Amino acid sequence: MSNIPQLLVHDHEDNVGVVVVEDLKAGTDMLCVVTHDNSTFNLKAEDDVPIGHKVALKDINEGDTAIKYGEDIGKFVASVKKGHHVHTHNLKTKRW
Repeated sequence: MSNIPQLLVHDHEDNVGVVVVEDLKAGTDMLCVVTHDNSTFNLKAEDDVPIGHKVALKDINEGDTAIKYGEDIGKFVASVKKGHHVHTHNLKTKRW
């Protein structure tokens, strides 16, 4: 396990975090940091995820709201299991 954070989460209420390293591979036991209070937790990456993309922090149902930085960033258009890649294939903006 790395001592360099691989996933950043802003707030404990968030349900997605952001990958902050290149070449994150499925099976990685990620060190995750919650920036609100600098706490840490571990989460297994279930997919290869590019830097800057999101990972589900828990099982999320289709229709649920995505919360990042403590804010509503969109609606899930497909269910996502904990540790899986979150991107345009399963998350859409609510703006249009």
